[in-house]
Amino acid sequence: MGEGISIFWFRRDLRLEDNHGLAEALAGEYPVLAFFIFDRNILEELEPRDARVQFIHQELEQIKRKLEGKGSSLLVYHASPQEAWEKLLKEYPVKAVYTNRDYEPYAQERDKEIYHYLKEQGISFKGYKDQVIFEKGEVVKDDGDPYVVYTPYMKRYKQQLKEEHLKAFPSADLDNYLETEALNLPSLNELGFEPFDFDYPARNFDKSLIEDYHNTRDIPSLRGTSRLSLHLRFGTISIRRLAKLAQATNEKFFNELIWRDFYQQVLYHFPHSFNASFRKDYDAIAWENNKDHFEAWCKGKTGYPLVDAGMRELNETGFMHNRVRMLVASFLTKHLLIDWRWGEAYFAKKLLDYDAASNVGGWQWAAGSGVDAAPYFRIFNPETQLKKFDPQLKYLKKWVPEYGTDAYPGPIVEHKKARERALERYKQALK
Repeated sequence: MGEGISIFWFRRDLRLEDNHGLAEALAGEYPVLAFFIFDRNILEELEPRDARVQFIHQELEQIKRKLEGKGSSLLVYHASPQEAWEKLLKEYPVKAVYTNRDYEPYAQERDKEIYHYLKEQGISFKGYKDQVIFEKGEVVKDDGDPYVVYTPYMKRYKQQLKEEHLKAFPSADLDNYLETEALNLPSLNELGFEPFDFDYPARNFDKSLIEDYHNTRDIPSLRGTSRLSLHLRFGTISIRRLAKLAQATNEKFFNELIWRDFYQQVLYHFPHSFNASFRKDYDAIAWENNKDHFEAWCKGKTGYPLVDAGMRELNETGFMHNRVRMLVASFLTKHLLIDWRWGEAYFAKKLLDYDAASNVGGWQWAAGSGVDAAPYFRIFNPETQLKKFDPQLKYLKKWVPEYGTDAYPGPIVEHKKARERALERYKQALK
């Protein structure tokens, strides 16, 4: 195996093309072995049927085939990160480790531990920016403070953006992989999961959809959004490629991509907001946390048809239209007065595209407790939202076919009373 090798550690970047950390590894001194960890710490919390784990597994199979076409392979362990690295260092003469940075609290803690462990062994651990265009403190106010309101962040982002930020990295063109026989990829069953049929959103998309995004994005019955969030979450497409296209094609779509970077930098600068209100006063709200109401919301049986349609779409497909996400989150936190963390945790279990920064940011926006949040007195009227965004009931009839029959339940709360209760409860907490 020669004098040493480099490891490229895949995480949220499951592609060989335009991969920053991989390009740096391949341009380095040693031949590169690609590596992935099915992290027991994460997997043990999941149900036996998890569409995201299956998606990751399918993508790793493709990467493995491509690497074997180059005379190399993909090393995959099922272990805690610490156990995996201890095992790997016993089996391979590792001199350097490359990866792309992850900004979520668990990932930051994990990487800190692995960095120190590798340092003790005399091995360098190099991280690169790949899943965002701007990271950490790259887009800040003149005084160096992070932005906590989106619009000024977005304006500064666009001022700073240069062509070089969107340039692809030549990882697909470099060939410095370690020559090795085909390595074993544990099956889903061996990982403790059941394979099942699931219709994943395609990573290929119609440019015309992005061109017309501003006209179609709020209509849940249309395929008016890209459905690319799954691929952005796991890095199966490049954010640079998509941002470059968006910048040239549709400003509204481009602005939505900027929200991703905004929420990532918020979570990085304010890690407490992962499980506590960014605006700490909001932690004083006396939530009802009625378990029966929460279960009705989870199952899509609240008696509010657009809320129920969104929850049923989520439960069946792992996707929910963004307009509907805002409504169901507002309904849970305001109409039902249930702690936003309950909803955030449920979405974390169900969303194909679950991303902690965006999910926490979206939930706190709805609850009024986050950065750049909707004011607490903004309470969506579910009936008005239905008339405005699904006037012909196309979306509703797809997901709530029993609507209009005796089989459909009545509302679990009355809108006017629920709104008044929420306003009063929020006022009390925010005195």
